[in-house]
Amino acid sequence: MLGKWMLGSNVGRKSEMPVLKFSLTVLAVAGCWRPTSWTSLFRNTMYNAYTLSVILTLYTFAITQVMELILYADDINTFGDAMFNVIISLLACYKTIVMRKNHESIITIINVLTDAPFKPLDLNEIIIREKFNKRITSNTLYYLVTVFITVSYMILFSLLTDFKNGTLVYKTWIPFDYSISALFYLIYVHQIMAIIFIGLVHTTCDTFICGLLLHICCQIKILEYRLSNIVNARESLRDCVRHHIRIFEYSYLVNDKFARIIPGEFIMITVVMCYCLIGMALTSSTIASYVQNIMVIASTLAPIFYYCWFGDEVKQKSLELSDNIYNIEWTTLNNNMKKGLLMIMNRTTIPIEFTSANFISMNLESFVMVLKTSYSVFNVLVKSQK
Repeated sequence: MLGKWMLGSNVGRKSEMPVLKFSLTVLAVAGCWRPTSWTSLFRNTMYNAYTLSVILTLYTFAITQVMELILYADDINTFGDAMFNVIISLLACYKTIVMRKNHESIITIINVLTDAPFKPLDLNEIIIREKFNKRITSNTLYYLVTVFITVSYMILFSLLTDFKNGTLVYKTWIPFDYSISALFYLIYVHQIMAIIFIGLVHTTCDTFICGLLLHICCQIKILEYRLSNIVNARESLRDCVRHHIRIFEYSYLVNDKFARIIPGEFIMITVVMCYCLIGMALTSSTIASYVQNIMVIASTLAPIFYYCWFGDEVKQKSLELSDNIYNIEWTTLNNNMKKGLLMIMNRTTIPIEFTSANFISMNLESFVMVLKTSYSVFNVLVKSQK
């Protein structure tokens, strides 16, 4: 079974989680990751309660939107709002459950990066890893800032319009009369909290998974460095072959654990693109609404772009390994070492490729396909309204 060697080497081990530390911190804030240092029963219970509150907020928000969709969505705007909210809230809830369910597997996946053969062995390898760590942190911050600005703008816009006029952020089905001020405030705060949790969960989960993809690129880079030292007899070819095999096994394990999240991303971006574009094309929106729609599109495009970009980078790095091996001074090596290098080169003809639900490849072609699909659906919907 893939990853069995990883699980066996990390059972019962406590780790300080030096890898992806920032990503795990923001993941914990979103309720998707209980810090490994929280081992006491009290902290464990408190964090589980926090996660449950996130899930309940997202689920109840989705349920009210589903009922609104069924009972009152008789126009394009109401239908679009409800459909948009149902998909993004249920997908956020699903991500939270997947991340919490795979808590031990995530510990294993991260601990593997701190053990041989993935652990940096000298200063140059440490520099390579630090370079990728900085990229991961920067990507996380960029995405967090984008979503934070979007969510803040939506909340501020709602406070200045909806709240001021005594209406909710979104039309919603509530099984009781919420015209009473106290109940109205309660429902309004519930919708605001749902928006905040949706932004947090999507951002943190997506950047964490993309961080794992970048760490796979990091390991390929470290392997290239180690292969370049074979000529000087500073590295063992056998260790390099094992390292290459472990990279493939690690990639399969990551893909197996998180590939189920990606199909929802493709669906979400299609719906969000159509919803926002139709809102801008068919309704007489204000400038503030146009700005909000553009910000929402940018925030929802970011995760699928990240997945496809870094998935494509992993694929290209794995294919380039063969060329980099050819560029070392292999002519000075003995026949046995040449055969070992040839074994690695033959293996690189099959790239490391991440897939969504085993049929959609995570690469730039898939990203372009999503944009084309969204635009095609948008054209069909627009023509049906004319």
